[in-house]
Amino acid sequence: MAGTILKRSRCAIYTRKSSEEGLDMEFNSLDAQREACEAYVASQKAEGWVAIRDRYDDGGFSGGTLDRPALKQLIADIEAGLIDVIVVYKIDRLSRALMDFAKLVDAFDRNQVTFVSVTQSFNTTTSMGRLTLNILLSFAQFEREVIGERIRDKFAASRKRGMWMGGFVPMGYDVKDRKLVVNEAEAATVRMIFDRFAALGSASILARALQAENVLNKRGKLIDKGFIYKLINNRVYLGEAVHKGTSYPGEHDAIITQELWDRVHAILRTSPRERRAKNRNSSEALLKGIIFTDTGAAMTPTYTRKGERLYHYYTSMDLIRSRTTANTAGPTRLPAAMIEGAVIAEMRRMIGAPEVAARIIDAQRQEKTPFDERTIVAALQRFNELWDALFPAEQSRIVRLIVDKVTVSATGMAIDLRNDGVAALVADLTIPARLEAAE
Repeated sequence: MAGTILKRSRCAIYTRKSSEEGLDMEFNSLDAQREACEAYVASQKAEGWVAIRDRYDDGGFSGGTLDRPALKQLIADIEAGLIDVIVVYKIDRLSRALMDFAKLVDAFDRNQVTFVSVTQSFNTTTSMGRLTLNILLSFAQFEREVIGERIRDKFAASRKRGMWMGGFVPMGYDVKDRKLVVNEAEAATVRMIFDRFAALGSASILARALQAENVLNKRGKLIDKGFIYKLINNRVYLGEAVHKGTSYPGEHDAIITQELWDRVHAILRTSPRERRAKNRNSSEALLKGIIFTDTGAAMTPTYTRKGERLYHYYTSMDLIRSRTTANTAGPTRLPAAMIEGAVIAEMRRMIGAPEVAARIIDAQRQEKTPFDERTIVAALQRFNELWDALFPAEQSRIVRLIVDKVTVSATGMAIDLRNDGVAALVADLTIPARLEAAE
């Protein structure tokens, strides 16, 4: 019967000696370590072990780092599949740090490589060796967790003392000597944003205004609605430091007052729907000054009250002044919601109509504006998509910009668009994020 063929295990011997250990001490010399490892490999000849010729010697390198030339070459050869077993004199020849040791073990496991410490009966080719390895790795995990807890505790303690612990520097401040100091130019912008939000009650309207004024954030970008919400919710501007939702007095100076913060957050405590309704109720009637009957009489906004509810209408001045006209069959009073909805629907249809786009394109060519055909068409399409997201005040502005006149009669309604107004709308829409969706 033929004998069993043993698998050949290629053994790499790694040696290391720190400079402080004494280069003249024979026991600690690289040659002594290698001699002991070669003897151990020879004792395992019956198991198919054989030492490779390449030497991996790090003389004068500390075990506290993995930045060692011979160790890097060893790892490279392991990744290349040239090594099966690593043999060392003692475990600390590989590393003195448990976390670094765990990294090395991960590299060994990925490449099915085992290692042996010849003076400590440590051999991962055996079950007892693997158990010992698992114990060591458990301590390495424990060390990592303890370090993490210390870092978190130190960070929390520093935040409770109001210290700046790094990260993105908020607008209005700079960092000097690891402390926040007020940047007066940016602080003025921060105060202005708080003040104007308190007056407007709408981040979307404020964002559009700031973009039109080319106001930039700390990174040099146009300010959008999201940036405004982050800014007005950042308690750093009250001179506070926040850790896990709890505020502490900060080492830095405040930029805004508590009174202004409270006014802004009183607005934020109302829902976006309530803010939109308030904005709608305080805005002028959508068609005021541009809606007429076919007899030429202006129609003015009126309302009637039933209980606590208001019903809004557009009423002909002929009816208000009790004037008679030749066209007595024409409309004299129309529900505001009905006629405004009809005008908006027709206006949106006309804005998206190819003939209107062609008319605007032709006018823009004659005036030699910078807008090409594709830009104009894209802008008009974008308007139709974003109309519903606009606040009533902005919708009213757009209607007055592009609608010259609305004429109603017994048979229907006609809308006259202002060419220059539609052209101005195109220019407005080509500025990125100018008509950002409202909250």
